[in-house]
Amino acid sequence: MPMDPSTVEQYKRTLGRYLPAKAVDPTFDFIQQHNIHLHITRERHSKLGDYRWPQLRHPFHEISVNGNLNPYTFLWVLLHEMAHLNTHQRYGNRVQPHGHEWQEEYRQLIMAYIANFPTDAATLMRTYCRQIPLSHSIGTKIETILHHYDPDYNPASDLSLNQLSPGTVFRPVAKPSLLFKAIEKRRTRWICLNLDDKKQYLVSGTAQVEIINNI
Repeated sequence: MPMDPSTVEQYKRTLGRYLPAKAVDPTFDFIQQHNIHLHITRERHSKLGDYRWPQLRHPFHEISVNGNLNPYTFLWVLLHEMAHLNTHQRYGNRVQPHGHEWQEEYRQLIMAYIANFPTDAATLMRTYCRQIPLSHSIGTKIETILHHYDPDYNPASDLSLNQLSPGTVFRPVAKPSLLFKAIEKRRTRWICLNLDDKKQYLVSGTAQVEIINNI
């Protein structure tokens, strides 16, 4: 059902709090076209966003993105999830979640929105989008560049999990009461051992961390 004009404006104002200004209208159009329920969530250490296809209990596309991200990172993550939606619509569950089909959809969306990113990130994105398979290492570099646009970014002290080596002990800056050991990188997340409960968790590679040297 179409939204009335006042609801549309309110929705766009909400999107404008999280996205680069020129990305608001095309993103709203995409959300409307695909009947997406967009959830802007609190910070999650295990992931930055996700996508759920329509099912009996929620007969609509559902995308969530962490609300603590800067506008460029928010858009980058949102495009990732939009690519999952496009892939699902084209292929259903017949392809791998991050296979060639998804990579092609992601590449097309990045190039469609690339003017909304700062020059340093956009330059690297063009390299990233040149061929499939997409380069994980370049993707990680893009995420690092986008993090530089966080309001509280401090190049002298900021360190992300992606910059650590396996075996490094660290505390997440957002939850300093927790103590982890980095075990292994899996795409955009790391398997980490919680040194208190001895369980393994997935932690986003972009999470800001403090290295602990006295253990």
